[in-house]
Amino acid sequence: MTGPLALVGGDEFAPGCDFDAELLAAAGATEVALLATGSAYENPGKVVRAARAWFAELGAELIEVPVYTRPDAMVAEHVDAVAAARMIYLTGTSPMHMRSVLKDTPVFDALCRSWGDGAVLAGSGAGADVLCDPMVDTRGGAFTVGLGVVPRLAVVARSNTWSPDKVRRTVELAPPDVVLVELPERTAVVTEPGGGWRASGVGTPVVHVAGRAATLAELPRPRVAT
Repeated sequence: MTGPLALVGGDEFAPGCDFDAELLAAAGATEVALLATGSAYENPGKVVRAARAWFAELGAELIEVPVYTRPDAMVAEHVDAVAAARMIYLTGTSPMHMRSVLKDTPVFDALCRSWGDGAVLAGSGAGADVLCDPMVDTRGGAFTVGLGVVPRLAVVARSNTWSPDKVRRTVELAPPDVVLVELPERTAVVTEPGGGWRASGVGTPVVHVAGRAATLAELPRPRVAT
């Protein structure tokens, strides 16, 4: 049985992200494995420091898994760290880079196994985007291939920072069988133990299906990517 999955709109590790404490408790985790892969070219050390301070306040130790290039995702030590984790957190600003680094790698395989065995999996910003399939190419708002943890779901991370025209274009471009969720910063959608999703954090997710307004009840279930 997979563990909880949280897709976060960005601005993570900040007041209002109370769902992190709930996720730690759900997994019984005392450590968090962080892959700041999507921030590889934007001072990932700053992200790591913020995450370490945030999770220390929640009583958990941060383990940085330094996967910033594709060769990094082949390193046995990194694979072992992800395989042993009870909570795995992906973050960054470039979903395209995250996909190119993680797709079809031992680290991603270990991530899927850990989550499939009950570990928490959380993705924020690019981390939320890339876990879906399709994922949104943030450069223009169109769609491309993601990692497929949640098929038929796509998210607009940091939707509160997008222009209305860009959001509208993405809604119009969405395939009719894909559920599209606008996720503001410090806002998450989280899977429930019995199935389904709930919203958490400071904002309100906005759901679209085939261009119409929809609800969280219409979000598809995640699955272990193969």
